[in-house]
Amino acid sequence: MVRFMVVLAFRSVVIVLRQSVDKLATMKGIEIVSMLFFSLPLLAFGSGEVYIVTVEGEPVVSYSGGVDGFSATAIDLMEEMDITSESVTSYALHLEKKHDALLDSLFEVGTYKKLYSYRHLVNGFAVHISPEQAEALSKAPGVKYVEKDMKIKKLTTHTPQFLGLPTGVWPTRGGFDRAGEDIVIGFVDSGIYPKHPSFSTHNTEPYGPLPRYRGKCEVDPETQRDFCNGKIIGAQHFAKAAIAAGAFNPAIDFPSPLDGDGHGSHTAAIAAGNNGIRVKMHGYEFGKASGMAPRARIAVYKVLYRLFGGYVSDVVAAIEQAVLDGVDILNLSVGPNSPPTTTKATFLNPFDAALLSAVRAGVFVAQAAGNGGPFPKTLVSFSPWITTVAAAIDDRRYKNNLTLGNGKILPGLGLSPSTHGNKSFNLVSANDVMLDLSLLKYNPLDCQRPELLNRHKVEGNILLCGYSFNFVSGTASIKKVSETAKSLGAAGFIVAVENAYPGAKFDPVPVDTPGILITDARKTKELIDYYNCSTTRDWAGRPISFDATASIADGLAPILHKSAPQVALFSSRGPDVKDFSFQDADVLKPDILAPGYLIWAAWAPNGTDEANYIGEGFAMVSGTSMAAPHIAGIAALIKQKNPHWSPSAIKSALMTTATTLDRGGRPILAQQYSETEIMTLVRATPFDYGSGAVNPKAALDPGLILDTTYEDYIWFLCSVPDVDPNEVRNITSSACNSTTGQPADLNSPSVTISHLEGTQTVKRTVTNVADTETYVITTRMSPEIALEASPPAMTVLPGASREITLTLTVRAVTGGYSFGEVLMKGDRGHRVRIPVVAMGFNS
Repeated sequence: MVRFMVVLAFRSVVIVLRQSVDKLATMKGIEIVSMLFFSLPLLAFGSGEVYIVTVEGEPVVSYSGGVDGFSATAIDLMEEMDITSESVTSYALHLEKKHDALLDSLFEVGTYKKLYSYRHLVNGFAVHISPEQAEALSKAPGVKYVEKDMKIKKLTTHTPQFLGLPTGVWPTRGGFDRAGEDIVIGFVDSGIYPKHPSFSTHNTEPYGPLPRYRGKCEVDPETQRDFCNGKIIGAQHFAKAAIAAGAFNPAIDFPSPLDGDGHGSHTAAIAAGNNGIRVKMHGYEFGKASGMAPRARIAVYKVLYRLFGGYVSDVVAAIEQAVLDGVDILNLSVGPNSPPTTTKATFLNPFDAALLSAVRAGVFVAQAAGNGGPFPKTLVSFSPWITTVAAAIDDRRYKNNLTLGNGKILPGLGLSPSTHGNKSFNLVSANDVMLDLSLLKYNPLDCQRPELLNRHKVEGNILLCGYSFNFVSGTASIKKVSETAKSLGAAGFIVAVENAYPGAKFDPVPVDTPGILITDARKTKELIDYYNCSTTRDWAGRPISFDATASIADGLAPILHKSAPQVALFSSRGPDVKDFSFQDADVLKPDILAPGYLIWAAWAPNGTDEANYIGEGFAMVSGTSMAAPHIAGIAALIKQKNPHWSPSAIKSALMTTATTLDRGGRPILAQQYSETEIMTLVRATPFDYGSGAVNPKAALDPGLILDTTYEDYIWFLCSVPDVDPNEVRNITSSACNSTTGQPADLNSPSVTISHLEGTQTVKRTVTNVADTETYVITTRMSPEIALEASPPAMTVLPGASREITLTLTVRAVTGGYSFGEVLMKGDRGHRVRIPVVAMGFNS
């Protein structure tokens, strides 16, 4: 399944991000607000909307003092936020009282409902009110920003071996049973199925207490047991906005951290699931699954629900709570449905602002790039403080073939056993074995309803079915075809694709009945032609005899390919955009490539997200949602080795050590559509894979890192062309001290210049995190752009920093982007690579 990433679709919830409303603290301010008092009828849940609002003042994470009676609470990366301290609790309560005072002064009791107060990462709140009240709120003194909430949806093993973790990484962390020890990964997702063996503690060394983590464990309302066991260290759910919007059905959506979808359990297992868990389905074993950091702790923050997805205001509340609880890593398979429309920059919205504050608090954030590929500018993760993850196809492929009676062999997908005794059986089309033509309101060719088909004609034969749009919409599934064939006594089944449908995804599905999916419409035509030529019919077209035969091969064993990784077709592509008009940004996105295709991991048996895996304990799923937790787990290993590294240092280690070559030593390829809409392979660029495919072993020992501070990110926001400094302050609570410079000057582990005229110079500062080493610096760039680096060589002492100057000059204007890199090769074996992307224009 190409998992569709949790795309934040702001719905009507007022998240009033109130940057301390100190101006309203005085009676004069209160009097002014009181003049705006609204007398409206009582508001029923579902009838109003939810909004995100920001106000003057700083949240806890950045408050540096200045309010009488409240000492500073701002932190730096070398210290943790002590949420129990008097200064933090009193200032947080002060902000919440301000939120309440503002609402009480504007609206009559019963006409609104505050859902959340955001105090630690952003200063504001989410409130359920009418559009008229929202208009009044936007005009109140001290209120800086009001926006409707957005709805969200999901973006939606063998990979530890593919990434070299068991031999190259886990031994350096004390083995798999210590890899990720005491690192907490927070999952903002659809919850968790706590009884799954991937999260069990029965066969592991007991998990001790972790006092620095302060999260709570909710109790299952049905079993009255909490969701935690040491491995799962925290479990909470957030649904106030969903309830206010009238979307939440407690009978279906589970008002608890229980995963009713499957997606949350899957992502948690990929990042931090136990090692060596046997993957069994239908009596077959498909190997053993493991998380990237199998000893890491799991903290669950459920924001996604079965029927409607979720809401941004719930997500922001979950992010704030996760940081407050003390997570080290955040995994997000969510993102905005489109760039924000109410701000001039994609980076300026409450969601990204909350993540910026999370990064300031020392939390590394991995976010799925989106599943809008292979088309350009389809990313749903924009900001440079986030690590945006693209999806790769690894070296394991499941293929099968169908041998026809005329000797032709048709390739396809089928994770199934072969037909009995590898023999051939007669083919019967579902259209030719219908029982009742009056039931044509259903599509019999889908083979979803066995009662529509004649058992006597199907039994002992291979059932030929068609692939309709129902398979794309989720109302039909390969699993149901298998069940239909089995219930009718068929020898096997074929699902043949005749037409291309938008959103179609062809993944092999584990079944216990011999079966195959023919995805190539040209091969389907050969199959149908053979079937029609071999079937005898009467004058009315009714079949008299079925003489076409076929056999289905065994598709249970994977085939390993050296041409891996490849960028998956569905993985969203760059370039990044800086505003709603989709102007290119000077930020490279995605950042990195990780496995995200056909990933085996835990599933919730009651999960409804994938029709092919309902009732199963494991699922093999595709999507950038699967790629992001690979990076989250690897980041946990880096954090375990380097507990004081900043999120940007971890991101730098991942990016500068990534590879642009596949297993065969050739440039990585990307799946793409040809002009005739046939899937083909082309040479990948940084807009497909960012810095390249993740290399965990190298990332644990990067040699040099490029570090970036919170102040650097604020400076970056202020340098974005046409951005209003007041807008930066309204969203982040931080002022622009300077608007000079270029966004490309941000000290990130990549260089992107979307509009290069003449010559432009950028600088990068690298810091040595290894022993003294001498680096030789070389550059490579497409001939249209000249790229020079200075100095040509440098020696860097342990802990020391050196500045590198890069000069880019337009040689020729092509109307497209040019790609290159800066490579620093150390005499102790380190290789540090910075990708460079630029488009030249006439000056």
